[in-house]
Amino acid sequence: MLINCVAYENGARLTDLAVEEISDYLEHPGCFVWVALRDATHEELDKLKTEFDLHELAVEDAHHGHQRPKLEEYGESVFVVIHLLEYHDGAISLGEMHVFVGPNYILSVRNQSQQHFLGVRERCEREPHLLQQGPGFVLYALMDAVVDRYFPTIDLLESELEEIEEQIFTKEAGLSNIERLYALKRKIMILKHVVAPLMEVAGKLSSNRGPVLCVNMRDYFRNVYDHLIRINASIDTIRDTISTAIQVNLSIGAIESNEVSKRLAAWAGIFAAATALAGIWGMNFEHMPELQWEYGYPLALLTICLACFFLYIRFKRIGWL
Repeated sequence: MLINCVAYENGARLTDLAVEEISDYLEHPGCFVWVALRDATHEELDKLKTEFDLHELAVEDAHHGHQRPKLEEYGESVFVVIHLLEYHDGAISLGEMHVFVGPNYILSVRNQSQQHFLGVRERCEREPHLLQQGPGFVLYALMDAVVDRYFPTIDLLESELEEIEEQIFTKEAGLSNIERLYALKRKIMILKHVVAPLMEVAGKLSSNRGPVLCVNMRDYFRNVYDHLIRINASIDTIRDTISTAIQVNLSIGAIESNEVSKRLAAWAGIFAAATALAGIWGMNFEHMPELQWEYGYPLALLTICLACFFLYIRFKRIGWL
């Protein structure tokens, strides 16, 4: 689906185009064409491949999708893959943006995502002095918009972790806490797989090894790289906190099990003492004088009760009961 197709000249919007008119404007000096697609069909991509003379391997990657964030150079053109994050109802979904950049064109193809980037075009048109830099600035603006949208996801995951941490010391919540922590850990790993490769892309674009068409935008790409470093540091912090929280939950579970074992052992000791005394007086020997004594039975009961009471007080004092 074609979102828009616009020609720019010297940082100013020139005109909206039909796809068939693109090749005419590519020949104008100081002019470049910016095309945006969403969930493009093979026919649409093949048509634009012809108009922009896109490299077939890059087009093939865009056709198949499911690419990791990366940057590939094909002569004077660049192919960039960026992942789009969406966080709804506690679940993370991934989309992809494939960006083809050349000296006089930029083509962005957004797949499997409901996000829109109309604000990016408006921002670029409000800054004609930067838009004069051509497709390199547009690539920066797109990457900057995508990375800025990672921050709310990080904030939501941090809030989710804080909510779980508040429940860690709640009794009988250990299993549910561990399940939630592992689910959160899976989300963090998804985010890590999105951010870490994109850091390499931004690092290359901001370095002296970057593509020629992005030379004048190195400082701007360095800003994107700094944002990704901050996000990556937050991811590592959350992941470490999750690991610590899991260990704390397991330790709490072990402590609770130990407390139960001590209580069971204490009661077992009390009943063992009563059983031992009852067993002694339950033996059928002939010469057991206390069995024939008038007060033998009450004294036996009293002895058993005193022994049990003594053990109960003893276990209570040492915290086993």
